Amino acid sequence: MTKSAERSGGRMTVETQSYLQQPAPPRIPVATTITNVVATLRGSTTPERVYVVSGHYDSRCSDPLDATKDAPGADDDASGVAVAMELARVLATRRPAATIVFAAVAGEEQGLFGARHMATLFKAAGTNVQAMFTNDIVGSSRADDGTRDPRTIRLFAEGVPTSETPAQADIRRAVGGENDSPSRQLARFVRSVAENEATGMTVRVIHRRDRYLRGGDHIPFLEQGYPAARFTEPHEDYAHQHQDVRVENGKQFGDLPEFCDFPFIARVARVNAATMWSLATAPGTPEDVRIRTNRLTNETDLVWRRGTDPDLAGYEVVWRETTAADWTHVVRVGDTTEAKVDLSKDNVFFGVRAVGKNGHRGPVAFPTPLS
Repeated sequence: MTKSAERSGGRMTVETQSYLQQPAPPRIPVATTITNVVATLRGSTTPERVYVVSGHYDSRCSDPLDATKDAPGADDDASGVAVAMELARVLATRRPAATIVFAAVAGEEQGLFGARHMATLFKAAGTNVQAMFTNDIVGSSRADDGTRDPRTIRLFAEGVPTSETPAQADIRRAVGGENDSPSRQLARFVRSVAENEATGMTVRVIHRRDRYLRGGDHIPFLEQGYPAARFTEPHEDYAHQHQDVRVENGKQFGDLPEFCDFPFIARVARVNAATMWSLATAPGTPEDVRIRTNRLTNETDLVWRRGTDPDLAGYEVVWRETTAADWTHVVRVGDTTEAKVDLSKDNVFFGVRAVGKNGHRGPVAFPTPLS
């Protein structure tokens, strides 16, 4: 990270975030120093807008309390750390409009401690984190049955927000917004910018926060109300995760580098790069997007607050059938803060996104009712 920062002309800084974690049974039996490594590439025009990408550098063997056996952690999660470091290297010499944070966090295996510390620091500082992605287990395209899927990466994105309040839940139930959380909008954005010839990848969006009985470093960000999602390889081989290094009945166990697919990891890095660069060079997600509900009408009136991005060109209204997975229609409405569409808000889902002077589009914001 420091080597990458040396090439940035002073725009990238690197720091360690350390704190003493007190005993947290069962997985942290004694007070332990947890340290994140964080590289920050400051945005050139809207540095207050922040996007985070991370991997976790701690690893474990079969017993999470065993601190003596070898725990290589090649796939889980040196692969994710490698992606974050490569993005820092590639983007260090570039000038994104918004700020990008590249992080290698610790304590994930013992309870997401490093990521939770980082997310808490961001929240306490009032940081406007508009997206966070963790790359966790992105090192192999091979399943446990030997089949390979080298052109697909999973993206886990929650529906009902982890941080949802009772009042927000009432609104969601009333308008049917279960599939339109900020994280789901991020997932749609990723597919729109990262499925192309340059990446050679398909992004398989999974409508879950994470896998069964599992969790990743995006969850502490979701707890703080930040949009976040998790990249993970298409299928997992559990013989090479959380296993003591050993040979048993002729089968090699352990999370060893020899089981990683490095061209696959490079393509995952391209997906991340396309996502982070597109986010950081487009206008931010619109704020305070509302849909007027003060009178009965078969038209739809949308209002929002104008963003402060100096390169903002205007806005687009998008919509889709309530049963559709992604936005299917779009209309450019210009540099305004309101729009009227001759469609009933009762029949389709609407959204609003910003467009930059460079033609880049940001993530969609889902409206809430305005009486």
